[in-house]
Amino acid sequence: MEMCLVGSQWGAAGPRAALYQLPGPAAVAAARPPLPPARPPSAPSPPRSMAGLGGGPGAFGRCTHAVVRALPESLCRQALRSTAGPEVDFARAEREHQLYVGVLRGKLGLQVLELPADESLPDCVFVEDAAVVCEETALLTRPGAPSRRKEVEAMKRALESLNLNIVEMVDENATLDGGDVLFTGREFFVGLSRRTNQRGAEILADTFKDYAVSTVPVHDSLHLKSFCSMAGPNLIAIGSSEAAQKALKTMQQMSDHRYDKLTVPDDAAANCIYLNIPSKGHVLLHRAPEEYPESAKVFEKLKDHMLIPIANTELEKVDGALTCCSVLINKTSEL
Repeated sequence: MEMCLVGSQWGAAGPRAALYQLPGPAAVAAARPPLPPARPPSAPSPPRSMAGLGGGPGAFGRCTHAVVRALPESLCRQALRSTAGPEVDFARAEREHQLYVGVLRGKLGLQVLELPADESLPDCVFVEDAAVVCEETALLTRPGAPSRRKEVEAMKRALESLNLNIVEMVDENATLDGGDVLFTGREFFVGLSRRTNQRGAEILADTFKDYAVSTVPVHDSLHLKSFCSMAGPNLIAIGSSEAAQKALKTMQQMSDHRYDKLTVPDDAAANCIYLNIPSKGHVLLHRAPEEYPESAKVFEKLKDHMLIPIANTELEKVDGALTCCSVLINKTSEL
């Protein structure tokens, strides 16, 4: 793991300046107030509450519930995909997804709400894009692809059943996919991509006012989390491609916190799921060695983590990643 020195945060407290940042470096520089000098490597970051899926210091990664959705058969031929390729093997995709859900429910002990498939919504298994949940608040998104917007309806009912504070994104000028939202426990990074725009990022920042929000241009991938995710408290898993490394540099510049980074050879493998389960400790769901052997070797260096390899061969054909298939929630209040 390599320690990353990052620059000064913009908008962590007070006015939400960070979210009005423009994608281009020149525009960002013009829009920003003068930044204080970067903290030298020897100086620690100022302490902040480390809220995860639920609030409270040290709670990052805590999780009690997961919302998932069954695969519709229409996914094989009608799901959106960024590039043409082989057709999804539905039977194999279903087996892989059932294993994924089984790990969350059986191995990790989460309470899993499994929504039924909807054949009119071929991408509905990718529930992450329909909601962003932090602590007891859920933001229902407005997905960037018009064909996916009805997916939010079933997600709303599921989250209402958990008595979360629901915020709906009703601005028709806004788009936001959950796959573009990286929450580090300290702040949000939002990818500005084909599916997420500036207005969507602004609404997210208005919803989660306790956290800084910074935008990250995403050009060569579907989502920000197509090439990165959190692999532990303070640890960003990042792919090796030029686009991934450029995005990481932007995140470093936007934050006043120094994150560790775990660089893996394959961008797709950088999308993993970190959980902090009281009876298990640090848990990481990552792509299987038979899919990405070199990246799996990197994850094996995380000696303090319970490592759970998960195959995602079929859903990857339609741009699916591990985080795409669940919305993780930490319920700290009574239902």
